[in-house]
Amino acid sequence: MRRSVVLSVAAVLAAACSAVYVASTASAAVACAPAWNASAVYVKDNVASKGGNNYTAKWWTQGEDPAVKSGQWDVWVNNGACGGVVNPSPSSSSPSPSKSPSPSASPSTSPSPSTSSSTPIPVGGLPKHALIGYLHASFANGAGYLRMADVPAEWDIINLSFGEPTTATSGDIRFTLCPATECPGVETEAEFIAAIKAKRAAGKKVLLSIGGANGQVQLTTTTARDRFVSSVSAIIDKYGLDGVDIDFEGHSLSLNTGDTDFKNPTTPVIVNLISAIKTLKARYGAGFVLTMAPETFFVQLGYQYYGSGPWGGQDPRAGSYLPVIHALRDDLTVLHVQDYNSGSIMGLDNQYHSMGGADFHIAMTDMMLAGFPVAGNTANVFPGLREDQVAFGAPSSVSAGNGHVAPAGVQQAVNCLVKGTDCGGYTPRSGLNPSFRGLMTWSINWDRFYGWEFKNSHEPFLNALG
Repeated sequence: MRRSVVLSVAAVLAAACSAVYVASTASAAVACAPAWNASAVYVKDNVASKGGNNYTAKWWTQGEDPAVKSGQWDVWVNNGACGGVVNPSPSSSSPSPSKSPSPSASPSTSPSPSTSSSTPIPVGGLPKHALIGYLHASFANGAGYLRMADVPAEWDIINLSFGEPTTATSGDIRFTLCPATECPGVETEAEFIAAIKAKRAAGKKVLLSIGGANGQVQLTTTTARDRFVSSVSAIIDKYGLDGVDIDFEGHSLSLNTGDTDFKNPTTPVIVNLISAIKTLKARYGAGFVLTMAPETFFVQLGYQYYGSGPWGGQDPRAGSYLPVIHALRDDLTVLHVQDYNSGSIMGLDNQYHSMGGADFHIAMTDMMLAGFPVAGNTANVFPGLREDQVAFGAPSSVSAGNGHVAPAGVQQAVNCLVKGTDCGGYTPRSGLNPSFRGLMTWSINWDRFYGWEFKNSHEPFLNALG
């Protein structure tokens, strides 16, 4: 997708890595590793003990109790019971808790997770029905630049576009304000930070949107994963943000051949992304806001096709967001799939639906609320998300993306999903969804360019839903 048009998101599964903490002799029982310490930093493959069991860390963690966080999607693997004298120091195969290694050429503004302190993000504050938009903060296009302080109060979540990697596989995310030569009237960095602080004080959420059309992000290695965590943390801390929006597009996410189970992914770019996001959530606490804006190709197309398929030959990107969404469903704040720049997609009625009207919004959103069998396999069903986790994305104007729908059509779709009225020829399988979260648009800048039609039409409509 183009910068001047849209975005998409994404995110993914954690890989379990186990290690056995063995005693020094073959006849001895499995020895207990050093006791878990809530203030210590543990990285992948570190071992700690608690309550007579050894645990191995799957990724960077601090303060997460292994006796509690050792489920399928949690940070710790339970290696089983241990006994005997607690070892004074772990073996070389199970390194002692330490700071995450700093990748080469790490900028001083991007500390590693283990060396920087972050203030927990306050919990709550998001309205029942939210208006969500993307702000062109790092670049200019035909819509023009808009200062953060001038973003109208109606916007509940503001996604800063974009944080981009230094290279596709580095994991090193950078964010800078649009240069004055490109964006006349751009505020100073101090003014930008002050405006973010004011928005948050007013109850708004401000997120870093990562990726975009020019920001391919492929976390192919654990080094890239760890660099992603440290660099994103540095940006959140510097600007005082509430969380992140995952906008992985193009070839950022795809599934390796043979990776056919969305519940248990094995592809590194998927596994490492999930791990990285879970680490960020653990670092900032329950108030951390996570949104995603994938395109339909990466989500709803998974009803028919998943990855390269059981025999190969399919596009490996098909449905590749599903393992990310599923693994992070307990951490996800809002999923707002882009219902634009899309081909026709089969809905749960086994009919193809095309963008440009209420029908497409209804059918695509119903899939996320009701769930669906992946690649048609009724034994492998993607469970629906909670109502409050689901919104949908629509272009704010005809210039913002293909598939623009006039306000009346967008509101028809919402009324169908929330109240079951005016659904046209489609019957939602998810029933009524009174807690449906709201609407996302690309973009706030384009909405201003067209006289704020999206905001002025939909903000009072959402408020009136109750």
